Amino acid sequence: GGTMDLAYVCEWEKKPKSNHCPSIPLVCAWSCRNLIAFTTDLKNEEEKDLTHMVHIIDTEHPWDVYSVNSGHAEVITCLEWDQSGSRLLSADADGHIKCWSMTDHLANSWENTVGSMVEGDPVVALSWLHNGVKLALHVEKSGASNFGEKFSRVKFSPSLTLFGGKPMEGWIAVTISGLVTVSLLKPNGQVLTSTESLCRLRCRVALADVAFTGGGNIVVATSDGSSTSPVQFYKVCVSVVNEKCKIDTEILPSLFMRCTTDPARKDKYPAITHLKFLARDMSEQVLLCASNQNSSIVECWSLRKEGLPVNNIFQQISPVVGDKQPMILKWRILSATNDLDRVSAVALPKLPISLTNTDLKVANDTKFFPGLGLALAFHDGSVHIVHRLSLQMMAVFYGSSSQRPVDEQTIKRQRTAGPLVHFKAMQLSWTSLALAGIDSHGKLSMLRISPSMGHVLDMNMSLRHLLFLLEYCMVTGYDWWDILLHVQPNMVQNLVEKLHEEYMRQNAALQQVLSTRIVAMKASLCKLSSSTIARVCDYHAKLFLIAISCTLKSLLRPHFLNTPDKSPGDRLTEICSKITDIDIDKVMINLKTEEFVLEMTTLQSLQQLIQWVGDFVLYLLASLPNQGSPVRPGHSFLRDGASLGMFRELMVVIRIWGLLKPSCLPVYTATSDTQDSMSLLFRLLTKLWLCCREENHITEPDDTLIDECCLLPSQLLIPNIDWLPINDGIISKLQNKQLVRLQFGKAPGLVGHTVSSQFDAFVRAPGQPKIDHLRRLHLGAYPTEECKSCTRCGCVTMLKSPNKVTAVKQWEQRWIKNCLCGGLWRRMPLSYS
Repeated sequence: GGTMDLAYVCEWEKKPKSNHCPSIPLVCAWSCRNLIAFTTDLKNEEEKDLTHMVHIIDTEHPWDVYSVNSGHAEVITCLEWDQSGSRLLSADADGHIKCWSMTDHLANSWENTVGSMVEGDPVVALSWLHNGVKLALHVEKSGASNFGEKFSRVKFSPSLTLFGGKPMEGWIAVTISGLVTVSLLKPNGQVLTSTESLCRLRCRVALADVAFTGGGNIVVATSDGSSTSPVQFYKVCVSVVNEKCKIDTEILPSLFMRCTTDPARKDKYPAITHLKFLARDMSEQVLLCASNQNSSIVECWSLRKEGLPVNNIFQQISPVVGDKQPMILKWRILSATNDLDRVSAVALPKLPISLTNTDLKVANDTKFFPGLGLALAFHDGSVHIVHRLSLQMMAVFYGSSSQRPVDEQTIKRQRTAGPLVHFKAMQLSWTSLALAGIDSHGKLSMLRISPSMGHVLDMNMSLRHLLFLLEYCMVTGYDWWDILLHVQPNMVQNLVEKLHEEYMRQNAALQQVLSTRIVAMKASLCKLSSSTIARVCDYHAKLFLIAISCTLKSLLRPHFLNTPDKSPGDRLTEICSKITDIDIDKVMINLKTEEFVLEMTTLQSLQQLIQWVGDFVLYLLASLPNQGSPVRPGHSFLRDGASLGMFRELMVVIRIWGLLKPSCLPVYTATSDTQDSMSLLFRLLTKLWLCCREENHITEPDDTLIDECCLLPSQLLIPNIDWLPINDGIISKLQNKQLVRLQFGKAPGLVGHTVSSQFDAFVRAPGQPKIDHLRRLHLGAYPTEECKSCTRCGCVTMLKSPNKVTAVKQWEQRWIKNCLCGGLWRRMPLSYS
């Protein structure tokens, strides 16, 4: 039992007559952005009717639930996230399907935009069409240096393509009366819907699931709920003919569950209760569960191509040579469990680990890889994780009501104590390191699943698993919150170093693509240990610097239209790194100043960003003399040649712009009127940059530089830098492995944990004026503007833009969908101060 433990539980407020009751069936879905959607029914006391609610939480702030009346007249039967994790489908028992998307890119604000329906016909299975993107994870190559070897793109065709091979978006659903319905989203926002019968003889479909083949076809599995009937499989092809959606279906081989053909168990399990393909893109493997009132049995089947033996008579007429042998597709059972307690929910892994059918004996060190297991929840409240092909037990969790097996008496007493609490819906996270379950009371439980699956692997092995999954999230862009659940303070330093090493081994192009993602990843790791907490500020400042540098350089325009091969921004970088002069004006002379000419209003609108650059450079240089204290934010910049080089380029650009419009320059409070503050700072910055511009050859700053920096506070007023707040999420409170109890709609009393308490010296106290971290505008102590904050780094910015200038809009476009760190935005209550 040491392999799974409860991280937190979140429940509804207990009113005398509690209004939220779990819906039946209860459904939940977990997106790759770590948003969880689930359903409850809301009882209206007067009218005695039910409102079917959809709730969406992000796993870092589970109490901040967004609840919306789904508008579904009947109970919701399916929820499905799309591949990007930004849209959600819901379907109900009246045949209505709705597509939800974020309003203003806010994770706690959703609206229903489009939908489709098959009137009065309950939906039993639902899926987005496949977009043709498929990665394979090669666990056995987790030691390889190249990301391309560990995570390879698999050739996989989209379910339907538009002109030029672009995948068409849409969804497919199966209804209880045996219809398949497909809706396609046209680029202009229209929905094309078509409905077809799965086969000529329509029969009741109690359970169904959808999977995709590499060739672009769709496979639908159906069962009428009785274990004496076959499980049927159909191939579905979707095409667009004359602006209409066309569906063709074809019957594939079917199967009977093994337990019904076994004489000893023939009538023991009358009902099939769960039918699932092992993964959306694994149409050859299916998981079946048959149950009676008290117990269940689970079977895993695989579709194989097999040769047909040919009778000797025919052999003599035309001998069968090698590959000419006729082939047939046949379902073969891979594995089956013994009799189990009654299964209440099944959760499948989402990691695309490449396993061949015969691969049951995977190499030893990958045997315990979490992504290989699927989760089964039982009516006694326990959860088992079993290998997805061999169904062998890998880990177990005993719920509150399912104590470990004890003597007969206590079992009898438990049975009479009333219905046991158990998970009615479960989902594994995208790395399989966490499991969310919604129980029969509508309470959400978050379970950790140990990366080593409870086997005594050395620390290095667990670290390698975590590192491998962090790299996977870096390559795919998925959120990595569920990996952070397992990071203990003593692992942080090691993980950050290893992650950096792996990143540095990739080619330059890939490094550039992942450059901001790895910084964001390091920041979220460093938050988890008190010894690295100050570096969090540095990483966020670095993201901010990269974004400002790109934005300001992109405003430069070549003077002549027949542009040379390099853009003005690239030429600026080249000249600044070549000319190591400490005099700012000598560097400036080498640039074509006509490329820097911008409109006056543009320059004025950039003043806040320019001010941040100026302030930060001054702060860094002033903190150089006490560089011995790595606890201070900004420390890592003093050895970071690349970042100092960026600051140096920006100082040059700002100097040129200041000649055009002096009011856009950063404002310094100096002790003497004659002092040229910018050239003073540029001189010191250049000296510091020269010490560490070559990564392998970093020298210590000499005494004269340190002496000059010591004098800075007497020449200029050193500004306060507004560091990002250490955010209010749950992750750092889960490290001591104590269960945290939360309530929906009620932020927990944030007991300062040890990590942030040392840090409060750098962050503004409550009641102090707030700042918009991205626009660098002051919002006052009690902001009147609506703001949004990042779920990952806690950065705060105004929802509505106060600016009309194009250059500033260009800056705002950089973080309109996601924060600079890649986190999702959520709307903040106005009273957030």
